[in-house]
Amino acid sequence: MSKLQMTHGQPRRHRGFTLVELMIAMLLGLIVIGGVISVFLAGQQTYRANEAMGDVGDSSRVAFELLSRDFRGAGHTGCDDTNGRVANVLNNATLWYTNWSLPLQAYDDASKDPAISTITGDGAPVANTSSVLMLSTSNTDASVGSASGDPASFNINAASTQLAAGDIIVVCDFDHATIMQVTSYSGTSVGHASGTTVTPGNCTTGLGYPGNCSGSNSYTFLPNAHIGLLTASDWYIGTNPTGTGGHSLYRVSVTYGATGASVSAPVEMVRNVSNMQISYLQSGGTAFGNAASIGNWSTVSAAQVTLTVQSANLRASVDNSAPLSRQFTSTITLRNRVQ
Repeated sequence: MSKLQMTHGQPRRHRGFTLVELMIAMLLGLIVIGGVISVFLAGQQTYRANEAMGDVGDSSRVAFELLSRDFRGAGHTGCDDTNGRVANVLNNATLWYTNWSLPLQAYDDASKDPAISTITGDGAPVANTSSVLMLSTSNTDASVGSASGDPASFNINAASTQLAAGDIIVVCDFDHATIMQVTSYSGTSVGHASGTTVTPGNCTTGLGYPGNCSGSNSYTFLPNAHIGLLTASDWYIGTNPTGTGGHSLYRVSVTYGATGASVSAPVEMVRNVSNMQISYLQSGGTAFGNAASIGNWSTVSAAQVTLTVQSANLRASVDNSAPLSRQFTSTITLRNRVQ
């Protein structure tokens, strides 16, 4: 008999899968594949969400750090500020970046802020978002040296410094501070002549307190008196560069050149910050209020800043249709106004 098994004289045939079995197997395979795809998509969405959360968190930290630096120093001359004795001998002491009587001032609608209201296109202020301008000083590598004998100049303790003609500086000692503009710089001599050789220029060579353009009040700062560079900045929410369709945290500041002071073009500091709302606390107060509620800006001792930050990924939301958006709030104290 042949090794091939015979049944009724015919070879036994090996049976395959039936159509029903194949269909069931395909269905089970599709279920497994669907599960794998679902897990993959869920993982991808989780990754996008975590990346977006990290993105907005990093942006908020950078924004608050940069804002805090200017806020904390607002109104600080570099010397003791408690006596409030500041003389301003600039020809125009009412410009936003020279008006030391308002070293901190804010607006609830950035489009009404006179320092930035004329900006159009990239960096144009966004209506109904807060803006704030702040004046302070930054340290230089110079201090007052020996008397020069010239009422329109003084000596400094270094032959080469960061100072240059056109800079607006704040010189202060135990008695008072004086805001003036450097009209010339040579060796160790800093000139502050009156006139309009630089913008805005000085109205007098007298550096005494109270010091104003109605008359000269002479004063000689003692050796080692502090010299600081006047800094001025305005923070606000502006439109992104053309084509991006979003908003960013912007800063404009005062810059100096040989001809004097000017306002810089808007600088985008942190992208995708869609809103900023700031409220303020006055000394002795118990509640924060918006800018419109502040009657005396010299009494403001703290600010509460709320930023709305969006992720760079425009499909980070749960339904993949929008960026992730979160609000962050930080309270910042003005250091020189805390007793």
